Amino acid sequence: MILASGTFHHVYDFDRFELPFHGELVLPSLFGLQITKFMILQVIAALLVFWIFRGLSRRVRGGSTVSGLWWNFWEMLALYIRDEVVRPIIGDPHEHDHGHDDGHHHGGNPLGTEHQHSLKEAPYVEATGKSSHSLTGGHPADKYLPFVWSSFFYILICNLIGAVPWMGSATGDLNVTVALALTAFGATFIYGAQQHGAGGFWLALVPSIDAPGALKVALIPMMFVIEVVGLFIKHGVLAIRLFANIMGGHTVLGVILAFIASTANHGVWWVVAPASIAGQIGVGLLELLVAFIQAYVFAFLSTIFIGMSLHEH
Repeated sequence: MILASGTFHHVYDFDRFELPFHGELVLPSLFGLQITKFMILQVIAALLVFWIFRGLSRRVRGGSTVSGLWWNFWEMLALYIRDEVVRPIIGDPHEHDHGHDDGHHHGGNPLGTEHQHSLKEAPYVEATGKSSHSLTGGHPADKYLPFVWSSFFYILICNLIGAVPWMGSATGDLNVTVALALTAFGATFIYGAQQHGAGGFWLALVPSIDAPGALKVALIPMMFVIEVVGLFIKHGVLAIRLFANIMGGHTVLGVILAFIASTANHGVWWVVAPASIAGQIGVGLLELLVAFIQAYVFAFLSTIFIGMSLHEH
């Protein structure tokens, strides 16, 4: 939020950017379509993600070692999502579905840590011949990394842009988070359909029921409806969770800042202003933490949903 002339100009004014010293940048319409600030911010976020990982991919090409704090930071996040989220959760869908026992004791558990094949483990590196600095290609679950990485880093950059004064977080708009959730749902369906077929995706939602014939016939339709509704609810929660956390943080910052304006003509201003500024700094630091946590939660839950679509219930 920005204070001007004693009134609030909300950071979610869609058609304009608030600027310092009571200025504003009004966005134009294009062919009857209003260009919004969140459209601009999303393009900026996408370009930043592309620039960062274009540079990172060049540095790891051929098994090269990444150097420099900037590039090591992004490599660390990418490897964490790969080794601690995607690989252990998804595992190897083909081995799970066909029940192969290759001595690794997968046990049919897509959430088991036995599916982790970190490139830090020397035996795995020796067995595959992969460099410890490769990002993809060494595990069956790496097929799903591009989507999860894209979701995580795109949301993270959108969240972090909100920490820049006079900008805003595109993820604080429900329209944006709903679109992201629909993308996650699309990925869940596409990957599941590739594994089981378009019809098999929906049939795989129903878990195996060990019950007498008549009871089983009655339970299967109910279970199918519950699972389908649950599938849509789960992805709807992705949108609401991200929106609520990001917008809630900015709202708290605005309320704390409003205390300064509300006491402008009172003697307590000298007490309220420093306290409000200190509160802004504290909540701002918390918002930075929330930016990472919410990007992680979205990527983590999306990976779980993809894993559930690949493995029969």
